[in-house]
Amino acid sequence: MTVLVRFLRFFLATGFAVATAGLVVVVAAYFYIAPQLPPIERLKEVQLQVPLRVFSSDGELIAEFGEQHRTPIRYEDLPPMVVNAILATEDDRFFEHPGVDYQGLLRAAMELIRTGEKRQGGSTITMQVARNFFLSSEKTYLRKLTEIFLALKIERHLTKQEILELYLNKIYFGHRAYGIAAAAQVYYGVNIDELTVPQIAMIAGLPKAPSSNNPVSNPERALERRNYVLGRMYVLGFLDAEQYRLALEEADTASLHKAAVSVEAPYLAEMVRAYMVEHFGEDAYVAGFRVFTTLVSDRQAAANTALRSGLLAYDRRHGYRGVIRHTEPDPDAAEDKWRSILAGVESVGGLLPALVTKVEEKSASIYLAAHGAAQLEWGALSWARAYRSVNSRGPELNAAGELLKAGDLIYVEGLPDGGWRLAQLPEVSGALVSVNPHDGAIVALVGGFDFYRSKFNRAVQAQRQPGSSFKPFVYSAALAKGYTVASLFNDAPVVFNDPSLETTWRPENYSGKFYGPTRMREALTHSRNLVSIRLLQAIGPAYAADYVRRFGFSPDQIPRELSLALGSGSATPLEMARAYSVWANGGFYVEPFFIREIQDAEDNVLFRANPPLACPECEQAQALESVTADVSAMSEAPENSEQDTELSEAEEAPPVLAERVVDPTNVYLMTSMMQDVVKRGTARRAMELGRNDLAGKTGTTNDQRDAWFCGFNAELVTTVWVGLDRVQPLGNGETGGRAALPIWIDYMREALKDVPEAVLQQPPGLVTVRIDPKTGLRLASGQAGGIFEVFHPEHVPEQYSEPASQRGELIYDSAEPLF
Repeated sequence: MTVLVRFLRFFLATGFAVATAGLVVVVAAYFYIAPQLPPIERLKEVQLQVPLRVFSSDGELIAEFGEQHRTPIRYEDLPPMVVNAILATEDDRFFEHPGVDYQGLLRAAMELIRTGEKRQGGSTITMQVARNFFLSSEKTYLRKLTEIFLALKIERHLTKQEILELYLNKIYFGHRAYGIAAAAQVYYGVNIDELTVPQIAMIAGLPKAPSSNNPVSNPERALERRNYVLGRMYVLGFLDAEQYRLALEEADTASLHKAAVSVEAPYLAEMVRAYMVEHFGEDAYVAGFRVFTTLVSDRQAAANTALRSGLLAYDRRHGYRGVIRHTEPDPDAAEDKWRSILAGVESVGGLLPALVTKVEEKSASIYLAAHGAAQLEWGALSWARAYRSVNSRGPELNAAGELLKAGDLIYVEGLPDGGWRLAQLPEVSGALVSVNPHDGAIVALVGGFDFYRSKFNRAVQAQRQPGSSFKPFVYSAALAKGYTVASLFNDAPVVFNDPSLETTWRPENYSGKFYGPTRMREALTHSRNLVSIRLLQAIGPAYAADYVRRFGFSPDQIPRELSLALGSGSATPLEMARAYSVWANGGFYVEPFFIREIQDAEDNVLFRANPPLACPECEQAQALESVTADVSAMSEAPENSEQDTELSEAEEAPPVLAERVVDPTNVYLMTSMMQDVVKRGTARRAMELGRNDLAGKTGTTNDQRDAWFCGFNAELVTTVWVGLDRVQPLGNGETGGRAALPIWIDYMREALKDVPEAVLQQPPGLVTVRIDPKTGLRLASGQAGGIFEVFHPEHVPEQYSEPASQRGELIYDSAEPLF
């Protein structure tokens, strides 16, 4: 008995000594570590790395830039089942302990005594927050003690909900997904509140080992981990027996999902990214900026479809260059084999790779990885005569076997009726830009067939000759110098000597014909080159070059020579859209822009665009206010001034008004001429849209190297360019009216679907006079025939035209206007 008492005394004394020593060590460690602990206030101000997100004007996601996929979420927005799953997996006593789970620490200590090895254990969610935000992940006693003290300190300053919110927004879930909301998007492509119970359990099991437990990289092990989490949830009462059974039976569907992009606009997204990096540096990728652009979602979608369809149509006109490659067919191959063959070929610009599995006389059977088996009928194949050159194709096809054979890898294009058509990656390039002419907002922009195939943004980077689409600016210069839409110029052969080149320049019309004396309206309507040259010769190339600068062109883009009449300068599609906006908005210069607003991660507005507005009504109102103010200043009593000041301070500042660069009469006359281009000229195909408010000009350069159409109404300006990146001929007949105009039509059909027609209003000061269409001179009262034309009062023809029976045949050989 005495021995037992002595043993108990020794044991208790030893335990007390050990406990006292341990307490002394802990206290000493605390006094050593405590001064080094970081201030917890930093957690309340923590800036998580959140990617740059780009949105359309209507709030649809365009792009996301940044290494870490993260979507911060507030605790109150977390579904309860998500919280339960995380607690069941990581820390089921989270809401009970003070930041340190002493039971867990004791288990870790016993494991250390038993095995002699330091193993991670006993870490609470609060301790993980301490480690993730302030400490390294090294496994040392000092770091563990620091983690414990820091966790206790965190619990004194933050609520449990705040701690859990920090944890779930910080931790890594694999595949660049940081935070639980991002994990839901990356693995299942849904918002966190759309996850099923098994999906929640799968995600909850990832933080412990995001690589080895990953459902994409290691699905078998991930499924075991998911089922373990479900079991924990069941044991803890978070799931009932039926929920648990059904969750175990559900197959996992995890796969990698990119950010849920709603609007395909990668060319403009790259413009935004470059702008943000220029202004915010590398913080642009991590600070959670949200950029709202000027793009309109449905118009951007229409632009993508129109441009791609137009470029593919051009390609079909010039023949088929061949299949992607051939693989030896295996008659016993299953779909798994076909999918593996297709896996090495990416889709491009909406074109999907397909494997030819069987060829019959007038059709071919194909397999697509995402759509399964399909059929190419003869109508989808017969276009594919062999390409020889831009002007030559092989003979007509008689059978599908002349074109394809089993084992061929090809591209196919989806059709509106659900069918497929043989296609190929187009060698031709193109761009489309659509601008709101009232403020310059870019509502749609496509810089090429596929951004990921070529990142060169032709909409803003391709300096190309605008060809005849530049003529309206030269004609406007002529009107400003006193010529009229009825001024006559001779459409006849002309030769210019160029001593510097020891050669001669013999310009001609596209048709190769000559039409004699031609009024300016008719010359622009039918794009008569020789008239344009004689017109420019009459007003002077230097004068015209200076005049067109008001449309935004720089001096280095404008040659001061006669070739300017045919658009020999250079411009990007965006610059042409900017210039045509002057016609559409009534004569005001607006600078295109693409960022409407920039917000930081806290929804603070850092930038909001305030572009100058084109507003003829405001211009008139300002003039009226100016006169009224002058009168009021002379008649108002002094006692009213204080009230007026208070009123003006309460009102919002007026918008910034754009500068007028072309007078209204010039704009009206030019727009009416360009409406004739659409109604009965080189762009008459656009009349299929059934609108009477469209205007524009086709453009084609020498040897059809560039094809343009720049068109507009009062609400929208759209420019389309088609050409080869390496400047080469597009082929015979590939004019602006054939290559570019159909793209413009397809886009504007959708873009103007709900936009009412705008009647072109004639400005005050113009007069309408009946003239002889042959001479451009006035017709006397009672003289038969003639057409009505609009003139500035100072430029009405004074001379009357003689009756046709008296004037005989007129011959003109001068470049001067013929009255």
